[in-house]
Amino acid sequence: MEPRIEDQLRDLAPQVLGALVRRHGQFDACEDAVQEALLAAAQQWPDNGVPDNPQSWLMTVAWRRLVDTWRAEGARRRREETAIALELPIQSQDLDRDDTLALLFMCCHPSLSAPSQLALTLRAVGGLTTAEIARAFLVPEATMAQRISRAKERIRSTGIHFDLPPPSERADRLRVVMHVLYLVFNEGYATSSGPAFQRADLTIEAIRLTRMLHQLMPADGEVAGLLALMLLTDARRAARSTADGDLVPLAEQRRDLWNKTQIEEGVALLTRTLGTVPVGPYQMQAAIAAVHDEAPSHEETDWPQILALYEVLERVSPGPVVTLNRAVAVAMVHGPRAGLALLGTLDADERMEQTHRLEAVRAHLLELAGDLAAARESYLRAAKKTHSLPEQRHLALRAARLS
Repeated sequence: MEPRIEDQLRDLAPQVLGALVRRHGQFDACEDAVQEALLAAAQQWPDNGVPDNPQSWLMTVAWRRLVDTWRAEGARRRREETAIALELPIQSQDLDRDDTLALLFMCCHPSLSAPSQLALTLRAVGGLTTAEIARAFLVPEATMAQRISRAKERIRSTGIHFDLPPPSERADRLRVVMHVLYLVFNEGYATSSGPAFQRADLTIEAIRLTRMLHQLMPADGEVAGLLALMLLTDARRAARSTADGDLVPLAEQRRDLWNKTQIEEGVALLTRTLGTVPVGPYQMQAAIAAVHDEAPSHEETDWPQILALYEVLERVSPGPVVTLNRAVAVAMVHGPRAGLALLGTLDADERMEQTHRLEAVRAHLLELAGDLAAARESYLRAAKKTHSLPEQRHLALRAARLS
């Protein structure tokens, strides 16, 4: 399928699903109908061309699939009544509203477990495949498929309403929504598998949805922090790979290619937020990204400040990925051997077994320390663990240079 069509379908899927759920309820049946409509589009559009109104096309096909499904279920009278109720023409208001934000909050309902909330939202709103979601959570694909299935059944059995939550419930569900958007952004910024190193469709959509959240909750510091983090990180997109798709490390990037408008917006958001609200992990990560983006060069980066920010972040939101990143800052401030010592504390952490990042960072620090043979072996181990083809090429090339 053409990348342009694939991107278009990914953008339209949550809008069509949201409109169907708002009109008809029954999230599980609507989600199945939308998936069938997307499959039909993927099969027909490359040969027949994209319709003049692709959203209306998807809505009509999904709606017909829904009618067919409900006609085939239950007693004859109920089937007939359901069909009569459903056989209504699609109204313009069904397509004029963007229900993506309401869909986000529905998928993050407190009746669902936190892992199910994250998984379902990534699939229904973010458009990620089950395999991509599994890698984001560092769990087997079969486990993730069961989690998504249980979440859809839970929505059906409990009759969760499709609407924005009341203010009293927003705080808890907002944390999950932000985490989901963070994961969607990360999957786009560093794609976990396939031939592309990054996917702008996911990063752009994550930024769009986070802007919507910020407009809804302008006083929330963590929403502002998340938006700032995305803008400051995405600002480097054009410099992160070559024309051939090869990865360019941060230290080697052309900073004149960085998006100055996004950097200015991200810094302004952060400036308005820090010190006025309680500090949260997204604000701290945004502050770290801002230090990188404002440095004139890699050599002029204020690594002591970055290390201090990581120490605060680890107190606010401890975890192996934070420790991994702090190890790099420790190495830049206190030397690579100090960073390697901190990395060693993660060797027994099972959460790091399904990611290549621990070995990749270890290889980099070993190379800085002058242990080229050990660095080469770590680069090769990291290359074997990643599903991203550009990451594989980059790591293998690093290893080859040390031969």
